[in-house]
Amino acid sequence: MSLPIDMDAVVIGGGIVGASAALFLAKSGQRVALLERDFFGAHSSGVNYGGVRRQGRPLSQLPLSQRAHAIWGDLTNLIGIDGEYLRSGHLKLARSDKDMAALAAYEQASRGFGLDLQLLDRDQLRARFPWAGDVAVGASLCADDGHANPRIVSPAFAHAARRAGADIYEQTEVSEVSHDGHAFTVRTASGQTFRAPWLLNCAGAWAAALAEQFGEPVPMRSGHPAMLVTEPLPMFMDVSTGVEGGGIYARQVARGNCVLGGGQGFALDPATARPGQAAILDILRNAVELYPPLAGAQAIRTWSGTEGYLPDREPVLGASSTQAGLLHGFGFAGSGFQIGPAAGEALAQIVCTGTPSIRLDAFSIQRFQPVSQPTLPTAPPATAAPAHAENVIPLFRGRSQP
Repeated sequence: MSLPIDMDAVVIGGGIVGASAALFLAKSGQRVALLERDFFGAHSSGVNYGGVRRQGRPLSQLPLSQRAHAIWGDLTNLIGIDGEYLRSGHLKLARSDKDMAALAAYEQASRGFGLDLQLLDRDQLRARFPWAGDVAVGASLCADDGHANPRIVSPAFAHAARRAGADIYEQTEVSEVSHDGHAFTVRTASGQTFRAPWLLNCAGAWAAALAEQFGEPVPMRSGHPAMLVTEPLPMFMDVSTGVEGGGIYARQVARGNCVLGGGQGFALDPATARPGQAAILDILRNAVELYPPLAGAQAIRTWSGTEGYLPDREPVLGASSTQAGLLHGFGFAGSGFQIGPAAGEALAQIVCTGTPSIRLDAFSIQRFQPVSQPTLPTAPPATAAPAHAENVIPLFRGRSQP
């Protein structure tokens, strides 16, 4: 067993939230280690649809989403690539008058957050987006939302963190975490040991295991979105799209391929998932109704991933209620790609200043605790004791941590 490597913070999970936190910590001069069991962005952060949208989010998320919108606007300077990020607009289609009323209600409720939503009736929709199917009775447009390529964006945050000074580790499985009352000791299956006063739990769909070991169980379940991409087609769709009430989402990339998603797949094992046949058939059926130019298009690849869902569809983001120095950032319910950089920044701000610039009360893990917990100080003790281990916590046995 190696001697502990002293750090200011250790981040478990190399998705977009954890990698963003490591990046902002490193840019603030913190010594940070980013640990990923597989490859950076290999799970939900890298296999999602790629939507970079604010429209349709719960109002509680919009301040954080607006901050993320600003970060995305400076993406190239931040991570060194443009990530195929395009502010194409996000068009949310309505298939009934009831759906259209829901879009109108959201437009009213979200005023003041800077989304500048535009409601389009049937005629306005056809005039601006003639490819929309007859089943659509109207839509809501957020002109500054868009999409990006998650397969290159999510790993790029981790590599940017390395350039900023972070120590980053792929294929590094965490085998044990302990806390001695002053600092965390994190051990890996390969024999590395890290010691730090701050531990960031950004382990995605597997993060509940760590939270539970520190006395904070959460009712998180795993979901497996079904996705497909078509052969290159003539360009017809210049916005990212979704549907009120869910069911399908689609966008077309510069090469002409259309990326579509909807429904759920299934898990093959704790780390691998596949789209279900029924879900793929539903995507194709809905696609032809909503996007007639897709009729006859060939799907050239299908895939799925694993995402974490909490009952209220809100993430857990912020300080632990039971352990000073432990921060959580997980449970984004398939909507973490856009908001992830702001979530990571908020966690980094807690480490650096004690308080995030955006209130995170709505995302506290305490909402899932049956008995009120005494509020602990966010910051760990300023001095560390010798590295003897008490309250040893074995974690992530087998294939249960990203």
